[in-house]
Amino acid sequence: MKKGEKLFVRIDYRNNNKEFRTNDFEEHINYLKKVARERFFIGGGFENEKGGMVIFKANDLKEAKEIAENDTIIKKSLYTCKIYEWNLLLLSEQIEEY
Repeated sequence: MKKGEKLFVRIDYRNNNKEFRTNDFEEHINYLKKVARERFFIGGGFENEKGGMVIFKANDLKEAKEIAENDTIIKKSLYTCKIYEWNLLLLSEQIEEY
């Protein structure tokens, strides 16, 4: 990663009206692992809320939305998400270029 690059932030919000099954979570994790093999990607769930966040590299907002919309938890409406374009201004010296 380099200062000045754009990343995308996806904030997930749990839809409490939908039933969540174990295999839904497994499908979600498998999809995220696939995405993570292809590009810079970090993600996780919030400890005190039902939701999560991922930060990832994409070519543009259109591609970022496609990545988000192909996640099974979004496709099944188990979660909704918002995508934000994020300009990288500060970067720790310990982080190697990706």
